[in-house]
Amino acid sequence: MSKPPFTHLHVHTQYSLLDGAARLKDMFDACNEMGMTHIAMSDHGNLHGAYDFFHTAKKAGVTPIIGIEAYVAPESRRNKRKIQWGQPHQKRDDVSGSGGYTH
Repeated sequence: MSKPPFTHLHVHTQYSLLDGAARLKDMFDACNEMGMTHIAMSDHGNLHGAYDFFHTAKKAGVTPIIGIEAYVAPESRRNKRKIQWGQPHQKRDDVSGSGGYTH
């Protein structure tokens, strides 16, 4: 029985503002060594690396998945009150009010 394909969906690149460490060339070299056909970037708070990520992935023959680890301030960025997502009173288009994925 062969292993099912695996895709990393939570990867911070060198462009991530808080904890990026993965350099694009090294990351895609590792993908090819391990036979990974897809990989995602989910940098903190920005998409600055999306262009380079996309084109480096294509050159390496890897399918890029572009994401972002975003910060949401429903009222004000100064209001530090924690929000419990998915409550019945929230609109259906809220982050996970309809069962959307958050971590």
